[in-house]
Amino acid sequence: QVQLVESGGGLVQAGGSLRLSCLASGRSFSSHTMAWFRQAPGLEREFVAAIGLYDDRTYNADSVKGRFTISRDDAKNTVALTMNSLKPEDTAVYYCAARAFGIAEVALSSSEYPYWGPGTQVTVSS
Repeated sequence: QVQLVESGGGLVQAGGSLRLSCLASGRSFSSHTMAWFRQAPGLEREFVAAIGLYDDRTYNADSVKGRFTISRDDAKNTVALTMNSLKPEDTAVYYCAARAFGIAEVALSSSEYPYWGPGTQVTVSS
């Protein structure tokens, strides 16, 4: 079991940057593949980025490639999403998610992640 809490959201102008952080409880954080998803009003939750075990595998959605970077610090039980060159279409609630214990592969579907944080709002103004 792992509990997740996001932080770092806010209001930023287009072209700006934000860094989201997700703090996980429990001693098994290093054994969970982690991901970020986002959901804009009226739209389905969509995959943003994921990072596998031991920080050796990452995957970004095409819409954020070259702008967003996912990273993890197992010593601090945190996963971060660094977002640069933000666009108004990046506006959404951003969620941190974890796969079940020991699964190394990243996944693009939200159904593959049983653990979720409450989300943090990111608003990009034009």
